[in-house]
Amino acid sequence: MKIESLLEDLDSDDAARVEAAAARLAEQADTVVPMLLQRLGDVQRAADLQPTTRALRHIGPPAFDALLAAWRRKEVRDWEASRLIKAFDERCADQYAALAADPNHGMSDDGFQGLLRLRVESEAGLRALVDKVAGGHFVPYKARDYARLLHDSFRPRLRSLRRDPAVSPRVRRGAMAALVEGGGIDALDDRDQAAVERLIRVKIPDEIPSLPSSALSGWWMAVPGASYEGVFEALGLHDRRPVTVAAGVQASESREIDVPGPDGADLTVGRAFVTPELNGWRLIFGPFDLLVVGDPWEGMIETVERLSVHCGHAQFFFLDDAGGSDVWIVAENGRVIRQYAAEGEPEWEGDPLPWETLEADGSYSDPDDSPSNAGTMGARSACAYLSVDPDAVGPDTEVRGHGWLAVTAPGVGHGAFPGRLSI
Repeated sequence: MKIESLLEDLDSDDAARVEAAAARLAEQADTVVPMLLQRLGDVQRAADLQPTTRALRHIGPPAFDALLAAWRRKEVRDWEASRLIKAFDERCADQYAALAADPNHGMSDDGFQGLLRLRVESEAGLRALVDKVAGGHFVPYKARDYARLLHDSFRPRLRSLRRDPAVSPRVRRGAMAALVEGGGIDALDDRDQAAVERLIRVKIPDEIPSLPSSALSGWWMAVPGASYEGVFEALGLHDRRPVTVAAGVQASESREIDVPGPDGADLTVGRAFVTPELNGWRLIFGPFDLLVVGDPWEGMIETVERLSVHCGHAQFFFLDDAGGSDVWIVAENGRVIRQYAAEGEPEWEGDPLPWETLEADGSYSDPDDSPSNAGTMGARSACAYLSVDPDAVGPDTEVRGHGWLAVTAPGVGHGAFPGRLSI
């Protein structure tokens, strides 16, 4: 029977015809698969791969092996092979696990994607995960998702590997990394958690701080170093832990997560980072929509005023080049004393601060204006006068104390956030 006829039968509404065609294709796999792959040279669109995809899926493991071999020989284009390799079912679970361990980063990612799709829980899959995360760099994206999906199942085995003297240091290191990738720092046992905490405290004194850049957009708050303790109550932050600047920045920029709330509904939670004291100031970074509640503009004002109640003084900075927003706000003892907002022409409120330059001949000046319409300096420049310019923080910055990492809801803990942080 011709291959075209068999492929047509795979599209039939008759289950018996489909089953018979699949069986015939499998019987002739040594002939059929090379013919199918050879035809890919004429394919120009992903949609045109569908007949080949169905045939390969029905053939199963022999087709998987033949496709992978042709891919390695460059007889199949990367985009075609990457799409076709996703077609196979649970019969190819072992092949997906072997592919996940492949040295090629892209092929490995396709292997983990197959394990994810099939929800494969196997020793081979676990070993591939351990091997890939042991190095720390260039971890396939889907490997992290795989670690999270099967964390509950893998955790006992990973903890056992972590303490097994018969395995190599690389495997023990990979087991620890896989635990953290899947379940956060709280997935580690007490011994490893204590070791991580010691490492953080060792790293802190010699760290050269580097903060997020506001090149295109960004937001942060600043409070005096002497009164920063009020930050945690003012912003509703919980379970604070000492952290390096590198880890704090990475955590504050990471995605938020949903956890079950007190009422059973999903509760969105994020992490906020309070820096060590930098030239006398502490800066706060974190998820805008969780720390600034309600209408963005009113929320910024309410947040900085509340922060100033607890810390005596507080500053808020917001930049969005795409949206044209440039904002800075200063509050003392619960009241805004000066603010600048530009979405087009700048607007000011409050009296000029001592460092501001009056521009009597500036483009926004008017002889009838009050002195409050002074200075046209935006947030990127004003922050250096008001407190600390994040872009200028570096080797010459005077650093005191250490940073804190906290979560935005009580009872969640840091273990709810999977993935490793760069200490």
